[in-house]
Amino acid sequence: MTTTPDGAHAFLAALKAADPDPPPATSTAARTGGSNGVRTGGSTGGAPPPAWLWRLARVLHAALPPDSADGWAVRLAAVPYPPGLRAAHLWQGTTVLPLLAAHTPPADRAALATLGTLHREAARGTPAAPDTWRAALEPALRHLFDAAYDRSGAYAEAHRNARAYAVAAGHDPAEADAYGHAYARLSTEAGARDTADAHAEAVGRALAHAYATDCAQRYADSWPDAHLRAVLRATAASAVPASAAPAPGVPGEPRQTPVTALAEGLLTALGAAAGNAEKRI
Repeated sequence: MTTTPDGAHAFLAALKAADPDPPPATSTAARTGGSNGVRTGGSTGGAPPPAWLWRLARVLHAALPPDSADGWAVRLAAVPYPPGLRAAHLWQGTTVLPLLAAHTPPADRAALATLGTLHREAARGTPAAPDTWRAALEPALRHLFDAAYDRSGAYAEAHRNARAYAVAAGHDPAEADAYGHAYARLSTEAGARDTADAHAEAVGRALAHAYATDCAQRYADSWPDAHLRAVLRATAASAVPASAAPAPGVPGEPRQTPVTALAEGLLTALGAAAGNAEKRI
């Protein structure tokens, strides 16, 4: 939490510069935190966000519309940063997974529902064991990374290379073009499948241990920024109308874009997690 104009300015400047690390705390009170572990900052500054939150903030600030990105960042600088991963579980369970469900065919939503149950339980203080987390994470992550795969770019590159190979081998342009398309179809789907499998296994293993141990540093080391970029790509590339399922937002208000829903949901989750920590004193 950053409580002064200077601290908010430093926070925003670091985001705009895409600094890999957040600006340091500027007061002893901020660095030590309160008796409940919530880093509330001091009168001359505030505590820096944890590494996992900073990595998410960098992605969201860069993806938000220019007319709202800086204002969102200033609000983020002012919220408390609760210890542990309760805020991450709340964000996943109330924003990220519902958003993905809204862009996922109904038949493929079961894995998201299973994962959502684990996040809700973890937010209540009862995280599952690593094997349970991993069994739930990998199917959901596999679908996410498959949906986020850049099929159009991979197809274009594969077609271009295969067509050039066929032309060099003496085929006429029409034959070479047909060969290029046939190769690109096979190559693109194989690439999407292999990439999704590899990412789901690696990220699922890292997340499972972070969630099971409520370890903020392990979560930071599980590439949450890459995970978030995949969510943004998957929702942008989705062929499923967002109206197919409820999306995060306030009833009666205009539907938020995915990046706005993610950014606002993160602020809400941080505030809810900090409030819960204070009630436990």
